[in-house]
Order: sequence, then structure tokens, then C-alpha cells
Amino acid sequence: MLSPTELERYARHIVLQEVGGPGQAKLQQAAVLVIGAGGLGAPVLMYLAAAGVGRLGAVDDDTVSLSNLQRQIIHGTPDLGRRKVDSAADRVQALNPHVQFVGHPLRLNAGNALELFGGYDLVIDGSDNFATRYLVSDGCYLARKPLITGALGAFDGSVTTIRAHERNAAGELNPSYRCLFPEPPPPGAVPTCQEAGVLGALAGMIGSMMALEAIREIVGFGDSLVGRLLMIDARAMRFETLRYRRDPHNPLNGDAPTIVDLSGHR
Repeated sequence: MLSPTELERYARHIVLQEVGGPGQAKLQQAAVLVIGAGGLGAPVLMYLAAAGVGRLGAVDDDTVSLSNLQRQIIHGTPDLGRRKVDSAADRVQALNPHVQFVGHPLRLNAGNALELFGGYDLVIDGSDNFATRYLVSDGCYLARKPLITGALGAFDGSVTTIRAHERNAAGELNPSYRCLFPEPPPPGAVPTCQEAGVLGALAGMIGSMMALEAIREIVGFGDSLVGRLLMIDARAMRFETLRYRRDPHNPLNGDAPTIVDLSGHR
């Protein structure tokens, strides 16, 4: 049940026909894990906290540096040198004391991923490297958890939702991340944020879309991004959607899967 204070706080959600009281209750009961409290994770955490997600977890072993503040809006100048999960915890608590925040100040790896994922209903990947993205996507499949994953370039970004452990309305398995991107690019082929730069507002834009998709997945309205990659070109301010399907030859949920655990990840 929502308290009188919560009814007032979430009033603009509750009057939405697609959300209402039942939808807000689903948000209150949900537990969401965010990988990374950086450029994408910061707006995700803030908007999900504002939306009233009951329990928010954040995985990040980094500390706040001055160059982060151009886009990582959950942190401030007084937080320089602090652990990002501690800074994020303070901001979430200040924004919405009804939300339980759990900081995981560690580096995600093959040894801890499945245990972490098991404690949450939904995982959101805001990491900035391909090794983590493949680890998260494989781990979510093995843990049978839905995944929202986003990527950010200098002037472009993308968002998609992965439910590879489930079937669609036709009874077919949904595509995995490996159906969309079979292999990571060679090391050095894609410049890092530090090398190429990134627009701070674009990080906020992609992160907000990831939070919106999470809310939609939890409440259950509209059309999911499962099997669809939403791409944003910030130079042209152009949005495009690419549809993708399950590849029966993919090694995760293909017809003859070869990935049955996370031992292939470091």
C-alpha cells in the first residue's frame, strides 16, 4: 500500500491510465540492479529513484573524478575522491527516501555476476566496455533476468532490451545480445570515451531512455524494445529502430549452445 506521502509524490504517475496505482505498486515492489554509476548509470539511477523503484542496486568500483562531472550528474564537486556508489547513495536518498539503495563497490566478474543478478528482478547495463557488456548479457541469460543495455558514442547511442531466456508470442526464443553483436570488436577498434569524448547531455538522453524502458518493463505498458535496437544520431537528431531476430547459430541460446556458464569470462 502507498502511504499518503507516496500518493502525493507519485500523483503524476498515478493519474496516467497506463500506470495508475497498480503500476506504481509494481515499481515499489521492484528491485533493479544498475551496472555502472557513470554517464549512463547516473540518469538511470536518478529517474528510477524518482519513479519510486523499491530497491536500487549499483555496481561500481570507481571513485569520482573531476572529468566525470561533465556528464555523471548523480555526483557533485564535493564528491571528488569518494566512491561512486557512496555518492550515488546520498543523492538517491536525498531525492527519494522511500527507495532502498544498495551499493556494490566491486568490479563485476564471472565469479560474482550470477549471485548479484539473482538478488534483483531486472538488470540495466550502463558499462563502458565490451568485456563487461558480454559478461552481463551472458550472466542475465543464465540467471534468467531481463536486461536493458545501452551504449554511448561521441555523438551516437543505442538502447535495447534482452529477454533471451523467454519466448515471444509465437513461441520462439527471443534474441540474445550475441544475436545482435556476435563478437566484440578487436581491441582498440572503438575509441574509449577518454579518447573520443562524449556529449554530457547525450549521456543523459540515453540514460533517461534506459530508465523509461525499465519503467515500461516493470509496469507492463506499450511495446518492448525486445528484438529492436533504438539508435540515436545526435548530430542529425535522428532516431532509427533496427529489428533483429534470434540467430540459431549463436552460442548462448542457439540451437546448439556452447556457453553454459561464465567460465569463458575473466
